[in-house]
Amino acid sequence: MKAARYYARKDIRIEDIPEQELKPGTVAIDVAWCGICGTDLHEYLEGPIFIPPKGSPHPISGEEAPVTLGHEFSGTVSAVGEGVTDLEAGQSVVVEPYIIRDDVDTGPGEAYQLSKDMNFIGLGGRGGGLSQKIVVERRWVHPVGDIPLDQAALIEPLSVGHHAFVRSGAKAGDTAIVGGAGPIGLLTAAVLKASGLTVYISELSEARKKMARDTGVADQVFDPREGNVAGKVRELTGGKGADVGFECSSVPVVLDMLMDAVRPGGVIVNVSIWGRKPEVDMPSLVLKEIDLRGTIGYANDHESTIKLVQEGKLDLAPFITARIPLDELITGGFEQLINNNEEHVKILVNPNQ
Repeated sequence: MKAARYYARKDIRIEDIPEQELKPGTVAIDVAWCGICGTDLHEYLEGPIFIPPKGSPHPISGEEAPVTLGHEFSGTVSAVGEGVTDLEAGQSVVVEPYIIRDDVDTGPGEAYQLSKDMNFIGLGGRGGGLSQKIVVERRWVHPVGDIPLDQAALIEPLSVGHHAFVRSGAKAGDTAIVGGAGPIGLLTAAVLKASGLTVYISELSEARKKMARDTGVADQVFDPREGNVAGKVRELTGGKGADVGFECSSVPVVLDMLMDAVRPGGVIVNVSIWGRKPEVDMPSLVLKEIDLRGTIGYANDHESTIKLVQEGKLDLAPFITARIPLDELITGGFEQLINNNEEHVKILVNPNQ
């Protein structure tokens, strides 16, 4: 089968590799669509980061570069291994792409995303969505019913936003300010809006501001060059400030804005991945008793996220900005996201074209 294989920084090759073996307790999937994630882009430009470099195999998967890329993907079940009785060929599914140890409990309330040596399918080994087929453990496969498979490929990044929402402790009727309207910022805002929050977004890019308005994920969109965002949030909340803030940009001034914009006793959830250590406004954190929380991945968020889409509470179609075949992964995918990133939210790849 064809697959995109990561060898090293700026060295991704489309190759023919053997199909994975269907083992007991696993599910074989024909991949339909796979999104290119910001993490994939970081691996291409700066990696290896999550990808285990040659000579340093991952302690769980046992794999090292080259590995097959892709962790935001949807597909159709083609076969099930011995012991799998609740799925059948032909079902539309998505994969929660974790690599964790077999003895880690993934039941309700378990923080398995924080388990030792956690990594991701499509980064740490075990195949990936940028291939024509994949075989994964049953526990990571989620049926999506009649959600179109191209939109279903966005369930994974949407689950990141859902997990951030859960971490915030916010509820319907609260007010949120989202810093940054890139893919994760927009999808986090979509979850917040679908969950009954009033949502404000701060963003510089004209294209991203337009996307936030056109998709309806924000009640108002602010440009920090056009006035004090925190001041505007206070004006709209009767002087109180936002109940929750979401940092989705990894830009220090955005974090500063959120510290100013949330109310005393408010919560800020950091969703973005930082490449460096930022300064944090500790006096504001202390004097306002702000709760600054981290978040990584998701934990039992996929089912709730899928339900939001199935119930029509959010529409994923507008966030898909391009569809390309696997052979155009670099020119039509990575280079577009590097050189024309403001025009794109999610580029989807069809490995079977």
